[in-house]
Amino acid sequence: MTASTAPLGVLAIDGPAGAGKSTVSQRVAAALGVTMLDTGAMYRAITLACLRARVAPADAAACAEIAARVTIDLEAGRTRLDGDDVSEEIRGREVTMAVSEVSAHPGVRRRLVEHQRRWASHRDGCVVEGRDIGTVVFPDARLKVFLVASARERAERRFREETEAGRAVDLDDLIADIDRRDRLDSTRAVSPLIAADDAVVVDTTRRTIDAVVAEIVDLYRSAGGAP
Repeated sequence: MTASTAPLGVLAIDGPAGAGKSTVSQRVAAALGVTMLDTGAMYRAITLACLRARVAPADAAACAEIAARVTIDLEAGRTRLDGDDVSEEIRGREVTMAVSEVSAHPGVRRRLVEHQRRWASHRDGCVVEGRDIGTVVFPDARLKVFLVASARERAERRFREETEAGRAVDLDDLIADIDRRDRLDSTRAVSPLIAADDAVVVDTTRRTIDAVVAEIVDLYRSAGGAP
C-alpha cells in the first residue's frame, strides 16, 4: 500500500483494543461538528462475512476475496454488511476472537484502506479511528492521536459493555484476550499497531471520557483544525 496525502482536516485516532477509540472518536467528532469513520467496524464486518461463509480466518486468499466482493456501509453509527445491519453482531465474541487474524491479511487491508481513503476524500474535516490510521492510511493527517490504557482497564471496560449487553463473560478471559490481540496486532507483518513518530500519546487509564475528549479537541484546534 502506498502512502496517501490526507485531506486537510483528518484527525487520526489510533490505539489498541479497548483504549476507548470508538467512544472518544464519536464524542470528538460531535464536539467538532465533523463526521467520524470507525475503521474497526469495517474489519469486524469483513470478519463476520468470512465466518458466515465458513472461511477460516487464517485463509488469506479467501478472506481477501470476500473483502473484495462484499459491501460495507457505515452511516449514522450503524454498520451494514451487504445491506444487513450487523452493528450488534460484529461486537460478539466470535468476531472479536477472529478479527485480528483476518485484518492482518494484506489483501483485506489493501481493500479497506482504499475504502477509507475514498471516504475521507469527500470531506473537509473528519475523525478516523483504527489501528493504522496515522501510520499507514493517513500519514499526513492534520493531527494524530494514539490512545493507550492498561490491559486491566481495557478489560474492565469490555466487561461492563458485555455485561450490559447481556453476554456472560469472565474478566480474566478478557484480559487474556486483550493481551493476545495486542501481541498479534503489534507483531503482524503488515501495518503493525504502533504509534506514529509524530503522534500525541494520550493515556486514558482512570480518566473520564469528557477529560480525554476535551484534551483532543484542544490539540486539534491548536493544530489548526476546525474551530
